[in-house]
Amino acid sequence: MAHEVRGVVATGKGKPVSLETILVPDPGPGEALVKVQACGVCHTDLHYREGGISDDFPFLLGHEAAGLIEAVGVGVTDVVPGDFVILNWRAVCGSCRSCLRGRPQYCFATHNATQRMTLADGTPLSPALGIGAFAEKTLVAAGQCTKVDPAASPAAAGLLGCGVMAGLGAAVNTGAVSHGDSVAVIGCGGVGNAAIAGAQLVGATTIIAVDVDDRKLDWARGFGATHTVNAKQADPVERIRELTGGFGADVVIDAVGRPETFKQAFYARDLAGTAVLVGVPTPELMLELPLLDVFGRGGSLKSSWYGDCLPSRDLPMLVSLYLQGRFDLNAFVTETIGLPDVEDAFAKMHHGEVLRSVVLL
Repeated sequence: MAHEVRGVVATGKGKPVSLETILVPDPGPGEALVKVQACGVCHTDLHYREGGISDDFPFLLGHEAAGLIEAVGVGVTDVVPGDFVILNWRAVCGSCRSCLRGRPQYCFATHNATQRMTLADGTPLSPALGIGAFAEKTLVAAGQCTKVDPAASPAAAGLLGCGVMAGLGAAVNTGAVSHGDSVAVIGCGGVGNAAIAGAQLVGATTIIAVDVDDRKLDWARGFGATHTVNAKQADPVERIRELTGGFGADVVIDAVGRPETFKQAFYARDLAGTAVLVGVPTPELMLELPLLDVFGRGGSLKSSWYGDCLPSRDLPMLVSLYLQGRFDLNAFVTETIGLPDVEDAFAKMHHGEVLRSVVLL
């Protein structure tokens, strides 16, 4: 039996999204039907709408979500109806070369649901990141459901499904920030501020926030930045060096994803320091660096994909820290909205007016 629900769909490149009737199948083997309670509005959804991910329109948008398991298919044992879950887009397979080497956080064959959700006329939908959670219900692979403490607010917990986990993981997992380190974060939107919060969580002593918007720098202070740099008013590389004894930061995180900002991250790190790219570049962008500088400065240049997280390990732990009052997920929720408000939320996000708009269902 198909479930008839409302969902937000991108029908063509650059076109405003629309609220459509969606048909969601009952779960088949290895699948789960989820009643979505909350879903954050993420830049990745806007990339889908703009055709920056692929041209496989129409897309059922939304992926940064939490909700309740409504039904499961044959063979599903890790979750049962009634479980409160965060949806994730890294459902590890357990059998690829990365999983078999004990590195499931780099799984090369993550699972999605096999059955397709459709428009009312039968047109197949492409769910964003295999999730499609700007809908009252969605169908996913059961491995995309991570069970967490139901005491957590869905609006806050769902943000771990993408942006907050990406930023925090870029600092803690990819950058391996540890007690006493100096950290700089370039770009202080939702992902960048999550990196700042992660650096503070693990004991970094100098945390430098860089942006061109004073409002975002104010947000960064609230998440633990010890210093801020407005890149319109000062050279960020010089200022980061000044704030770290002339050396540069141990870890510099680029949460923007442009050649200019990654070059800043490269040169603002200490010798043998680490530069981490977590901002998502668009396909046409190219990076040029003097190869001698890459060799001579040493250290590491890393990209961080979903914060190099393992959902089964990281999401319950972070929800636990949130419920203990040690990690303020609520601070990332700027506003709560309804499904018809997603297009307006994209505009607010594009203009830097919000950390996260969260759709409540």
